[in-house]
Amino acid sequence: MRTGELFDLLRDGRPWTRAQLAETTGLARSTIAARIDTLTRLGLVAPFGGARSTGGRPPALFAMNPTARLVVGVDVGATHARAALTDLAGTVLGEVDARIAVADGPGPVLGWVVESVRELVAATGRPLDDLAAIGIGLPGPVEHSTGRPINPPIMPGWDRYDVPAHLQRAYAVPVLVDNDVNIMALGERRRHLRDVDDLVLIKVATGIGAGIVSGGVLQRGAQGTAGDLGHVRVPGADDVACRCGNTGCLEAVAAGPALAAAVRALGEQAADGGDVVELVRRGCVPAIGVVRQAGRDIGEVVATMVNLINPSVVVIGGQVSEAGEHLLAGIRESVYQRSLPLATEHLRIVTSLAGGQAAVVGAATLAIEHVLS
Repeated sequence: MRTGELFDLLRDGRPWTRAQLAETTGLARSTIAARIDTLTRLGLVAPFGGARSTGGRPPALFAMNPTARLVVGVDVGATHARAALTDLAGTVLGEVDARIAVADGPGPVLGWVVESVRELVAATGRPLDDLAAIGIGLPGPVEHSTGRPINPPIMPGWDRYDVPAHLQRAYAVPVLVDNDVNIMALGERRRHLRDVDDLVLIKVATGIGAGIVSGGVLQRGAQGTAGDLGHVRVPGADDVACRCGNTGCLEAVAAGPALAAAVRALGEQAADGGDVVELVRRGCVPAIGVVRQAGRDIGEVVATMVNLINPSVVVIGGQVSEAGEHLLAGIRESVYQRSLPLATEHLRIVTSLAGGQAAVVGAATLAIEHVLS
């Protein structure tokens, strides 16, 4: 067993004695002592209080030291950006946000990230050398292995842009990049669903996508496009054009812009999905009907996903999810009607609890997992 594998036992924060580690790993106590010394010198492990004695000298306890290093998680949206500084346990130590358009290009957006990282670390009084990694989520397809966006539809100037290299010119640390829905799934799980190994988070906003966690591992697929629900064809929408060039896509009938158009056609004023949500909150009957039907359409696609990957929880996030039970009711109606009974026996379909924090927490989680791996 390598030192890193021993660290895996300690990283959950639970204190261990050398004797417990030796018994669990099968290693000699002298080997355990040497490796604990190594991890302590690195600052990743520290003494933890004291254990109760069964006679004689009390045994020493050791646990991960979450304050040893810092990471930054960044959520870049279509018209906003948020950055959070955390320790290795994910505790948020500082946060900043700004109204900034991703369509402005990588220069202005990543320039804001560079300055925000410096500002967040400086506010703690700690040196930049304590920064261990940066995680960042972008609102488009990302080749995770390189951190480069690939043909992102709402990100002009970003295609194949080397995001890690840009940030590493300022900070010599690993930079992990993923799409926004994947990091939302990571953030939701870390904050509220740690005991759930099989979940899907569906973001319903300007577009529609899913982050899939199966067996406790985020699933990205061969090219990083796993979970692209927005461009799955839905029944009865063959004449509806989608921005991807096809017709009948889920996004074209159930995402925020489509809902706003449907509400306007019924005589109500709505510029975007946020306006539709506000109308629903006011009890507007036409808006409620539009959102309920959008839920049914989303549910048709989710039902297939439930049959294929059998999650125990489906989380609905994104701006349109704020319509609450009206959207969920439509989704549940289709899912329970179209999915296999065994797949839905214990299935929960819920609104995101992390909300707007999910993405930035997930980006930090991406960085933390890399540091601790």
